[in-house]
Amino acid sequence: MQIVNEILSLFIRLGFTAFGGPAAHIAMMRREVVTKKQWMDDGQFLNLLGLTNLIPGPNSTELAIHIGKEKGGAKGLVIAGICFILPAVLITIAFAWMYKEYGTLPQAEPFIYGVRAVVIPVILVAVYPLARASLKSNGLIVVGIAALVLAFIGINEVFVMFGVGLLYLIYNFIKAKKVVVSVFPVLFFAPVKAASNSGLFWVFLKIGAILYGSGYVLFAFIEDELVAKGLLSREQLMDAISVGQITPGPVFSSVTFIGYQINGLMGAMLSTLGVFIPSFIFVSLIGYFKGKLLRSILFKAFLDAINVASVAIIAVVCLKMGQEALTDWRTIAIAVLSFLILWFRPSLNSAYIILFGSIFGYLLMYF
Repeated sequence: MQIVNEILSLFIRLGFTAFGGPAAHIAMMRREVVTKKQWMDDGQFLNLLGLTNLIPGPNSTELAIHIGKEKGGAKGLVIAGICFILPAVLITIAFAWMYKEYGTLPQAEPFIYGVRAVVIPVILVAVYPLARASLKSNGLIVVGIAALVLAFIGINEVFVMFGVGLLYLIYNFIKAKKVVVSVFPVLFFAPVKAASNSGLFWVFLKIGAILYGSGYVLFAFIEDELVAKGLLSREQLMDAISVGQITPGPVFSSVTFIGYQINGLMGAMLSTLGVFIPSFIFVSLIGYFKGKLLRSILFKAFLDAINVASVAIIAVVCLKMGQEALTDWRTIAIAVLSFLILWFRPSLNSAYIILFGSIFGYLLMYF
């Protein structure tokens, strides 16, 4: 019982204080569980971190779930995950209510105006290291170019990611002439009415079950599933990203905001359950396949291609958002200045940049 209470205490605290995105979350977890509590050494921590890259879903959330499972079994798994997610969800519901009630009023618009402009540089600077790390060979550069073109012409993100992933796997299979041993997530392509509560749940369950790469790829899927179908505006999507940036915990909490805008509190709750449930299931099951996956060179090639495709999709999404958000010299100035600040101060918490954009946008609206 003591270890369960320690897990609860640690992850509820991290849930309220873990700002700055997945990399910052992971650094905070390492400091707590390796340096302070000494629950594991660096080697064990890196093994858990590596496993999060083999399964879909938000990496830092799944790392929290992994740590809880290692220390407290099934109870620890559930408690660590819920405690890390819940603070962000509760804070996001409060923001979602305020936005739905007051977000379109003139008093709030100047602040939102500036925040939308800084979302683009925040995402670009966050994924730049991923792009550098993912393009590890000439073959992966070709994969990246192909994914970029396919995403740009409007091919569904699921087909782009898994299509280039499978093609790169086949390419490596032919080179290595080995039998592939791997596990692929189940794809749910059945059409649903996303405007209903059950529809929202299934849309986000599908996204949570197949989403690889950075959490920012989430917004590319939402663009296809909800924005393109007229259930959510691109402005609402960008504001959801902003809320995900200024709240602690996983950026996937933006889904709570989106669900609330479409179907109120019940939509928020079901959307949140849908997107996070796969993480708990995958972490629970990964132990059964862990050995084979870690030994499979071909599965690693598949993941490399998925990561490259993720970066390409993010680039296309940023282009579309830029067309919506950067509409005059004020928004362009905010975006450029934000980019320069983040470029020269990459460790700066993105919440400060969101705050800067909000205040600066408010001031510039009157010039």
